[in-house]
Amino acid sequence: MNKKKKKDSLHIDRYIPRDVSWLYFNARVLQEAADPSVPLIERLRFVGIFSNNLDEFFRVRYATIKRMSLFGKKASRELGGFPPDKLLHTISQIANEQQQEAEAIYEKLIEELEKKGVSLVNEKNLTAGQREFVRQFFIDKVSPAVFTLILNPKRAFPQLTDKSIYLAIKAENLTDATKNFYGLIELPTDYVGRFVELPKYGRRYFIFLDDLIRYNLNYIFFIFKNYKFEAYTIKITRDAELDIENDISKSFIDKVSQSLENRKTGDPVRFVYDREIPSDLLTYLMSRMQLDNYDSLASGGRYHNKKDLIKFPSIEELQAEYEPLPPLNHPDLDLNKSIMDVVSKKDILLFLPYHSFSFVIRMLREAAIDPDVTTIQITLYRLAEKSRIISAIKNAARNGKKVIVVIELQARFDEEANIRWTEELKNEDIEVVFGVTGLKVHSKLVHITKIRDDKKQEFAIVSTGNFNESTARIYTDYVLMTADNRITRDISRIFEFFKTNYKVFHYQHLIVSPHYQRLKINELIDTEIKNAKAGKEAYIFWKINSLSDTGIIEKLYQASQAGVSIKLIVRGICSIVTSKPGLSENIEAISIVDRFLEHSRVFIFGNAGEPKYYISSADMMTRNLEYRVEVTCPIYDKRIQKEIKDHLDILWKDNCKARIHSWEVKNAYRKLPGPKIRAQIELYEYVKKQLKKAGGRQV
Repeated sequence: MNKKKKKDSLHIDRYIPRDVSWLYFNARVLQEAADPSVPLIERLRFVGIFSNNLDEFFRVRYATIKRMSLFGKKASRELGGFPPDKLLHTISQIANEQQQEAEAIYEKLIEELEKKGVSLVNEKNLTAGQREFVRQFFIDKVSPAVFTLILNPKRAFPQLTDKSIYLAIKAENLTDATKNFYGLIELPTDYVGRFVELPKYGRRYFIFLDDLIRYNLNYIFFIFKNYKFEAYTIKITRDAELDIENDISKSFIDKVSQSLENRKTGDPVRFVYDREIPSDLLTYLMSRMQLDNYDSLASGGRYHNKKDLIKFPSIEELQAEYEPLPPLNHPDLDLNKSIMDVVSKKDILLFLPYHSFSFVIRMLREAAIDPDVTTIQITLYRLAEKSRIISAIKNAARNGKKVIVVIELQARFDEEANIRWTEELKNEDIEVVFGVTGLKVHSKLVHITKIRDDKKQEFAIVSTGNFNESTARIYTDYVLMTADNRITRDISRIFEFFKTNYKVFHYQHLIVSPHYQRLKINELIDTEIKNAKAGKEAYIFWKINSLSDTGIIEKLYQASQAGVSIKLIVRGICSIVTSKPGLSENIEAISIVDRFLEHSRVFIFGNAGEPKYYISSADMMTRNLEYRVEVTCPIYDKRIQKEIKDHLDILWKDNCKARIHSWEVKNAYRKLPGPKIRAQIELYEYVKKQLKKAGGRQV
């Protein structure tokens, strides 16, 4: 994966195509799977994450570019000047190479498991005892959920479900070839899981559900005598874009629901199949599914949907998982203290997952029962499956608080869950607002109003990530809790905007997309350019997930050429060309991929020795700047500013998990002199030391 640039059909001058850059981010995930310093089971899970990422990429981005290819030159302009046909070809080429690399890594990991006493067996190498177990397990647990389809040329071809895995069956009559037929079996992974553990015989044995069903093909097709049955895994990926119709007679929730139904029959954009599949069966399937030349065809190994490896069973005796890093208490917060009392006196910054997300839930629960709290407003984007956030705000409503929830129905792949949450909240007589027409509400905000003795006090929570206790364990994010009127007043205005979005509101301190974000970021960069030209201290230090907006990139090039020092920590898409003489020699960019997903967004501007600090829900992508409601929040507390700067400095010194963003050399690990620094472990120790210094204890 650390390869010199190959000749390819895309000419790179000022911008790296966002989709190509994303593929190289996914290659960094694959690097973790190949890294022998990563625990073995975690490496398997990284293969699963890689596979899941790639599936979503084809469902969304590949499908979008395929649609855009119908519009010729206009589409090229939308894609940063890159012709869509060439881009599709390049994407398919890179993705197929990565898929082959993932297969090779997976095979090595299975060999390593074997050496450590864990075997993944298939239907061909079962012992007599295992065969008996597999047959009985199939009869008792699997067969009730198996649907077997005999494919008939005279009947419509079944609609294959996106995300599902199928076994394509070839049934060969041993005496009369005219009686041969094909079939399909959908793997019931939701019913029994992808991996089945077999009885122990001195070591651990697992079998894929695919192979367990393969072993039982004769049992499934018992009425067909004198046949040989073969099964090959296939998977289809469909266009997942939601087309929201403009029928004014329907509610927005009905439109989204209908669009979700339409997604199930979206156009196929990728078809992955077992490379051992017989040519006649493959030809038949492609013909019946009407796959054309634009559809990305990929031959793979025996098993698809490697994303299921994310849930590969824990094997305690191997000690092959990450050592636990339990979330820590915050030095200023205590189980016996009112969080709102503390926040009324000073700002609190939680640094997830190093600090516990439970403080967010506790603050909401406290507000729910505080007799002086009158109103709670919150934005919701993605929630945990069993959300304690929802429980807290329902509790508030039951205590007579006015609760207003702004929920984003178009949070990709969470639409159905958010529709379900909407109905649940409405049943509690909670006011639900669907945000702003034409924009996604991606900001993460809470506003709490408290009235005591006719005096109003406002509290706010501003987060860079979702109010989701599940992802809060593995995503790095910042959560600011504040009673600073400068911030709370602006957040109150944002909630007014959600309810009366025909008005354009003005904000004194927050930077809000889509009306002000690009303008203000450009102004802040211009200040650094002016300071650099005047010989004053001038620097930009950002940590974001993605950087692809060409307008922002051009502004950063201007800053670099003016002498502004620019350091960028960009986990994912990074379309800027770094360290190019005459263009960007003052721009350095790295990406860190490790056990936690780097998700926080931070913007620091040198400002001639009086640095300005911001945390944000926004990345530097056109969609965040123009098509979403995002909030970038200033950090005024000098103590918190120092903490954030310390965090970013530690990340910048990483010489274990940091890769260099460069078009010339893909994903080269950053080598720095001195002792090994793995930033995420160093950050945990930093937070732990702060807690110890304050005399606190772990949560």
